[in-house]
Amino acid sequence: MTEKLPPVRVRFAPSPTGRTHLGSGRTALYNYLLARQTGGQFLLRIEDTDQKRYVPEAEQELIDSLHWLGLQWDEGPDVGGPYGPYRQSDRKEIYLEYAKQLIEKDKAYYCFCTPERLAHLREQQMQAKQPTMYDGLCRKLTLEEALRRVKQGEPHVIRFKTPKEGTITIRDYLRGEITVENRTIDDYILVKSDGWALYHLAAMVDDQLMRITHVLRSSEWLSTFPLHAHIIRAFGWQEPVFVHLSVFLKPSGKGKMSKRESAQLLQDGYSIFIKDLEQLGYLPEAVVNWIALMGWSYDDKTEFFTMQDLIEKFSLDHLNPSPAAINFTKFDHFNGLHIRHLTVEDLARRVKPFLLKAGLKVEDQKLLQIVPIIQERLVTLDDAVEMAGFFFRDKLEYEPALLVGKNLSTRESFKALQESHQLLSGADFDDKETLEISLRSLAERMGLKAGQLFGILRIAVTGRSVSPPLIESMLILGKERVLERVQAAIIRLNEIL
Repeated sequence: MTEKLPPVRVRFAPSPTGRTHLGSGRTALYNYLLARQTGGQFLLRIEDTDQKRYVPEAEQELIDSLHWLGLQWDEGPDVGGPYGPYRQSDRKEIYLEYAKQLIEKDKAYYCFCTPERLAHLREQQMQAKQPTMYDGLCRKLTLEEALRRVKQGEPHVIRFKTPKEGTITIRDYLRGEITVENRTIDDYILVKSDGWALYHLAAMVDDQLMRITHVLRSSEWLSTFPLHAHIIRAFGWQEPVFVHLSVFLKPSGKGKMSKRESAQLLQDGYSIFIKDLEQLGYLPEAVVNWIALMGWSYDDKTEFFTMQDLIEKFSLDHLNPSPAAINFTKFDHFNGLHIRHLTVEDLARRVKPFLLKAGLKVEDQKLLQIVPIIQERLVTLDDAVEMAGFFFRDKLEYEPALLVGKNLSTRESFKALQESHQLLSGADFDDKETLEISLRSLAERMGLKAGQLFGILRIAVTGRSVSPPLIESMLILGKERVLERVQAAIIRLNEIL
């Protein structure tokens, strides 16, 4: 067992530029688990300094998705806290102040290069097959000259003054020490010409001011990790523990998901977007279990975890830095496990909205009777519509030919329905065992296999060739409804005699 950490302060800091996907959900989950396990704090910080890409509705979807997963934060834009504001667009002046501190320390500089010059420089470097980096023209300006040009209103950005000699060694918790030559690191822009800070500065400043101890983020940030360490060290701050999490790959294991593939997935009943999963009938408990195990494992055999289990067992030492392919078959498996873990009352409550959405009139008492006989068969909550919708429909829709039993003629099937109707008319629907014995005896008397008779009755009573157990379904429907449906089936089969 890993040595227990002291209370941590961690943050999930998404940019609301699109829909909330599984990767974001897992990053938030791991941060949350570490905070809860150590008795620390979990912060939500909205990184919205990229105003051009900001999507207003994305922030609400993000909050709704995380709440649906069962994640609650101790500090954030909606709940406040002692280190706010927690929305970066409300912290613009803070970043400018720290950017100026870097300039005063000779760790950053004003750059007046026009977009045209930079585009030309990039083109030349690409033609020469050189790395595309800023050439440091404005780095040579004296501070006095730069301030004079700023004062005159000349458009400018603020760039980090990356050391060009030697190396920097950084440490990722999962990968150990990484050494990079400084000459390969660009003089990245920290503040754009419109005064908005970029992530590289804003996130480092916020992590310091918000007293973040551990940064769990995607391994996509590994390429700029050396820059971030340089910025932190330029201020003389203590670095948080950096943990770069594995990325998700498409189910084939080749490359990341694209929007086009996401659209195809939805047609197949899956999605990489958390909000969609809720609507498709997946349980938040199953999503949490599934994504937790895409990049982390407890041992080589335990696969079922509740949120409380994860809080108790999660460990940074058991994280895997290798990319993880999204496996929706495994997801279905987990959803089935968690559906079967629910109480009858809880499952009924969760299934009901899907039945109502399908236009069915749901009787709560009847639903509580139905759930136990479908619970073992459900993969998603939405499956209940197909599997149990017949309980709430007045009229069943099916082809009359389906009423013809296996290896039987239409007339033999018709006769079987007539005999069944007569038997059921006098049957006791409060006695399951006697009802089943009576129907099996009828099949025997008619020279039929029980499966043949039950197959015909299943279509007549449920409209489906695959359904919950027939006898239990008949008892829940009640004698009057069953007799009506068998009689309707007799009439329909008579039409094709």
